[in-house]
Amino acid sequence: MTRPDPAGVETPVGCVDLARARANAEAVASYAAGHGLGWRPHVKTHKSTVVARLQLDAGARGLTVATPREAEVMATLTDDLLLAYPPVGEEKLRRVVALAARTDLKVALDSEEVLRALARAAPVAGARVGVLVELDVGLGRVGVARPEEAVRLARLAHELGGVRFRGILFYPGHLRGAAEERQAGLAEVSRRLADTLGALDAVGLPPEIVSGGSTPTLWQSHEVPGLTEIRAGSCIFHDREGLELGVAGPDEVAYTVLATVVSTAVTGHAVVDAGSKALSKEERAGGRGGYGIVVEHPEVVVRSLSEEHGVLDLQGSSWRPRIGERVRIVPNHVCVSVNLQDACIAGDGDRWEWMELEARGRGPWTG
Repeated sequence: MTRPDPAGVETPVGCVDLARARANAEAVASYAAGHGLGWRPHVKTHKSTVVARLQLDAGARGLTVATPREAEVMATLTDDLLLAYPPVGEEKLRRVVALAARTDLKVALDSEEVLRALARAAPVAGARVGVLVELDVGLGRVGVARPEEAVRLARLAHELGGVRFRGILFYPGHLRGAAEERQAGLAEVSRRLADTLGALDAVGLPPEIVSGGSTPTLWQSHEVPGLTEIRAGSCIFHDREGLELGVAGPDEVAYTVLATVVSTAVTGHAVVDAGSKALSKEERAGGRGGYGIVVEHPEVVVRSLSEEHGVLDLQGSSWRPRIGERVRIVPNHVCVSVNLQDACIAGDGDRWEWMELEARGRGPWTG
């Protein structure tokens, strides 16, 4: 693949500023180390060995993955992996335990069914898989809700062959409001976590790993007693949500979508070639609505999206774009936008290269 020229590359395309990503990684790793925490970033944000290597070089203790494909790719960089998603189905189990035979693989789960299936599959591959029991701390998506449920699964993991109880995991993904709301929410998370830790201690099963955190609550992670590591992932790039929550500033945004203005025919707006297939339709950020903002004109919001059209709202701006003009857009949610790219262009100073997203997709990694 030839070296890309950002001025001439076909749009829309995801663009990564590696210098900013490196600085973000160093900032998170320094924060974590300063508070006695480990950082095990979630690679679902970037899907790239280039960026994962950057995180490990900055001091990440290992990597978090969501799919067998991500695990297979990232096992080429580290043997310390956490699969933060229950593997259900024979083929997924086969791939997971095959990796566990040669890496320190931990799996998060919240059911006896998955735990027993993992325990049956692991010995066939000559593996022993670490288990983290997932807790629901308020999101209401997955995870056991009561301390006694966590104790039951921890005991079972301790007793079964092929698996080993390593700790607990939670995700405070519901805490995306103002700073005061996140503060109050973390207090409730801490209460729930303390109840579970107390219950596990009482039966002689204190967790080695207490894995939690998110990018919206990143800089408050040290306020959660008992936490041993954070899995914040989108902090490597940041996005519009991070900007509007005050988690990051404009100079820390390391991923944008380069787009071209293709129409100015309708008064009050312009259309770019980055639609839902480049940005995604996640409505996660702020009171202004929309699906992203224009870097060069941050007052301009991507008001609506169809598959190939992104409509820019110009009513609050003096900017009047020209056909063919290029802009960079910060998406609401970076993880989903990256996953929509075939590849990204990555710049480090004046040097630009194509960056593969090797962990994208579902099929087995054969690289």
